Amino acid sequence: MTGLRRLLWPGVMTLAMLAVLLSLGSWQVRRLHWKEELLTRIARAEAGPSVPLPAEPEPFSKVLVTGHLRDDLAASYGAEVRDTPAGTQLGTQLIEPLERAEGEAILVDRGWVPDKRLRPIEQPEGEVTLEGYVRPSDSPRLFSASDNPSGRQFYTLDAAAIGAAIGLRQVAPFFLVVMGTPPPELYPDPARHLPRPPNNHLSYAISWYGMAIALLVIFVLWARKVLKQ
Repeated sequence: MTGLRRLLWPGVMTLAMLAVLLSLGSWQVRRLHWKEELLTRIARAEAGPSVPLPAEPEPFSKVLVTGHLRDDLAASYGAEVRDTPAGTQLGTQLIEPLERAEGEAILVDRGWVPDKRLRPIEQPEGEVTLEGYVRPSDSPRLFSASDNPSGRQFYTLDAAAIGAAIGLRQVAPFFLVVMGTPPPELYPDPARHLPRPPNNHLSYAISWYGMAIALLVIFVLWARKVLKQ
């Protein structure tokens, strides 16, 4: 009886920890199914044709949008180092608003441009039709770098914040990320494909379930030793 009493509280604590580990593993399994569905949807959208921009586009859908680019209201986003013909260079994403005949202006991520460049930036005149994918607007996170609205340098793709900084009262609540190949001897360098978020949920699930099994084995071995005393 004494042995059973010694098992009571360790057993309760083991069950509590076991429940937490199993719930974390199950949560990662649910995340795995969600991520696989998202990746399938992205792959399907990338393989399919672009469609005219609907009123309420799905995130990461491939669309066509027509309007006039306002290079005088350009801003920059992020910081990224790339290898170029001129060597390794630091650059940013070029953000320009696209004004449409109907509807709100859309902030367009035209692609990467180096801070120091030998090639000029392509500036199409008149009405243009751009192909790209819809990227949802983001919100600043705890450790996000601070934006510089007066210098039009941003580290969070917040459509409302960027629109306000460049003098636009109303902009669409998403971005158009241009896809394609860069024009010869010109910048910017657009995206080649839709983004694919990492999918590590299976390994995380195995880790949580593995710790649950290890905890259970350790408790059983310890309990057998206690009961033999």
